[in-house]
Amino acid sequence: MKDLLGIRHLDKTEIMTILETAKIMKQRILQKELRQDNLANNTLITLFYENSTRTKISFDTAALYQGMKIMSLDINTSSVQKGETLVDTGVTLDSMGIDFMVIRHSMSGASHLLAKNVKASVINAGDGANEHPTQALLDLFTMWEKKGSFEDLNVTIVGDINHSRVVRSNVFGLKKLGANVTLAGAGTLVSKGMEALGANVTHDIKEAITDADVVMGLRIQMERQKGGMFPNLREYSQIYGIDQEIFSLAKSDAILMHPAPVNRGVELMPELIDSPVSVIDEQVQRKVL
Repeated sequence: MKDLLGIRHLDKTEIMTILETAKIMKQRILQKELRQDNLANNTLITLFYENSTRTKISFDTAALYQGMKIMSLDINTSSVQKGETLVDTGVTLDSMGIDFMVIRHSMSGASHLLAKNVKASVINAGDGANEHPTQALLDLFTMWEKKGSFEDLNVTIVGDINHSRVVRSNVFGLKKLGANVTLAGAGTLVSKGMEALGANVTHDIKEAITDADVVMGLRIQMERQKGGMFPNLREYSQIYGIDQEIFSLAKSDAILMHPAPVNRGVELMPELIDSPVSVIDEQVQRKVL
């Protein structure tokens, strides 16, 4: 596999192979065997056309663990500001012998476009509202560690579904691994068309969370929305914010997840985020695997 562009294109065996490899990497990190030098002669560059803290740092850290040389293209000071296209930027870097290109872009399909035009391996760190495969893989790894199996696992995702690339990647992966997925949120944020992904869709948060094994909250993605999706954040939170009472409808051993950053008091209440059911910090820790 030359590139990692999405979960849609992976089969069950490929996904589980990645998770098994991540498990080995986690053990090495816990044993302080951080630097492996498996890719010591390789160079990785991050092309982040969108801002990010966790994703950027996690890729840099993971590359360091493998002994790679790391570079970052500052979009604000690059030839992109002069009108250089994504393909031209990629071809230029490719000619310099870059081995891995990690791209984050506001345009859906940007990673595919880049991969078609360069010899380097391309990793999609989020493209528009399309996919975010690396986030989904760490989410899947967290669920696998906590629950042991995906077969008939009930996973509920609540929030801004329509604008979330994380949702698409997670649904693709979860369905291939045998889980049941329910998507919930306001009617303007969760269209019935999402059922085409193989998930159940509801606008009733209580119905969605009842008997869930995993509950994942999503932030409202203002940067990808037009106005008028809902009256205001306060009203949204009153209806779709997840608190202790709502979460109690899930199974007694259910876990709480979120791809972060979290808008405390909007999609998730602070007391729930900081409670033992939350594995959000563990998700962040797994980003470097």
